[in-house]
This record gives sequence, C-alpha cells and structure tokens, in this order.
Amino acid sequence: MTFSIVAWDPDTPSGPEWGVAVASKFLAVGAVVAWARAGAGALATQALANLAYGPEGLARLTSGEDAESVVAALTGADEDREHRQLGVVDAAGRSATFTGGECMEWAGGRTGEGYCCQGNILVGSEVVDAMCEAFESTGGDLATRMIVTLHAGDRAGGDRRGRQSASLLVVREGGAYGGGLDKAVDLRVDDHPDPVAELTRLWELHKLVFPRKEDLEFVVLDDELRAELTERLHALGHEGDLHAALFSWAGVENMEERLADDDRVIERRVLELLRPPP
Repeated sequence: MTFSIVAWDPDTPSGPEWGVAVASKFLAVGAVVAWARAGAGALATQALANLAYGPEGLARLTSGEDAESVVAALTGADEDREHRQLGVVDAAGRSATFTGGECMEWAGGRTGEGYCCQGNILVGSEVVDAMCEAFESTGGDLATRMIVTLHAGDRAGGDRRGRQSASLLVVREGGAYGGGLDKAVDLRVDDHPDPVAELTRLWELHKLVFPRKEDLEFVVLDDELRAELTERLHALGHEGDLHAALFSWAGVENMEERLADDDRVIERRVLELLRPPP
C-alpha cells in the first residue's frame, strides 16, 4: 500500500540529516510509517505496519546498532514478520531493507549508499527502480531529493490502488523552529487526490518560512532602497522606521526566520516579496 525512501545526508553545513518520505493509498500515512532521530538514524515501517518498530528501532539505533542488526532484531522477534516491510538507515548511513514473504505484490526494496527504497502493493518493481535512480541522480538538500524520489515512484505507477496521502520527515540536531528539537521538516498530506504534488507545494512554503541558515542571502541596503522599502511597508499598514515596519510585516507574514538584527541588510527573498516584479 506504500512506497518510501529512508535516507541521510552527512554533508549539510548545519549538520547531518536523516529523513523519510512516503506516499500511499492510505489515510495519514506519515503518522504510521516515518520515524527518525538526529544522530541515530531513520526508519520506515509499512505493509502490515508494526508501529512498535518505530520507537524500538530508534532506541536500538541510538544505542549504536547498525541498520542490518536493527532489521534483524525487529523482524526476528515478530511472529508476523512475513507481513511486514521495513527500511532502516543508521547513524553512519548504512542501510537495510526487509520485505516479508506474505506482503501483497508487488513488494520489495533496494538499498544504496546512504538510502533504501521499498514498497508494497505497487504496480511493479519499476517503481522502486525509478525511485533509486531519481535519488542517486538528484542533487540538492535531502528533503528535495526525497520529494523528487517520491515523484519518480508516483510517475512509475506507485501504489496500484491509487493515491491518498504523503509525508516528509527530516531531522538534524537543533533543526526545529527555535532550535529546541531535531525535527527540521515534518509535513503531512493526510487525504488528497494528488498527495505528492501537494507535499511538494507544502515543501516550497516550508523553505520560504523556515529556511536553513546556509540558504539565507543578505543584501546591503543603500539609502534609496531603505526609503523605497519603508514606503512600501507603510503602504501595507506597518508603521515606524524601516526596522520596526519590517519586523511588524514579518510577524504577520511569518518571515521572522529571514530577518537579520542588522538593519543595514535585508534577506534577498524578503526583498523579492516586498519588491514584486513589474
């Protein structure tokens, strides 16, 4: 009923990331399949999903077990393992995937460097093959690569019963809003006729509102631009000098993560929003 990718990226400026992206003809698939913890790893539990695999698998990964050991331990103790499907990537990017012999056809998975893809009730093996090819050939941040991977699986036929939900989970140390947790991205499309496309739309909004620090680009303000922006902000109902008006606007538009304390500069995306093309 599901196709997913579990993956990591060790090379981001903000620190290593682990993630899970999944789509299915199943209500709110993200609430069931995706589990991840920064510094430990990530996993997807699906088919006749055993949700206990999530917390137990993360505990094992946190203790330092590798992906293959975690898969062996979880499935070995499960009497219904032949109905389960599981994908794991550990703290070092090692991957493992398991498909029980009683999973509904087509069912199977593949591993690669730093990732695994798996699915069940698919139109065929071409879904997983397309996902692996997409992930390996796509650059950029981990979330974007995983969404491209979901699109590839969807275009290859995906879940043979149809579409309903999709989700994207990415973790890194201090990745959450405010830095207190590791959940950098947690987007879910619970019931939608085209869930992967809708997930992509949400991801674009997420990047706008919650940018990574390394993606911010600041522009120095000259007197002419300061005057122009102050006038634009006043026209939008935000009073005071540029600093006050800009912070007022950001509070309404949820752009606080794109502001700098230094009022001599402005983030480029904010500038584009305030100066739309003619």
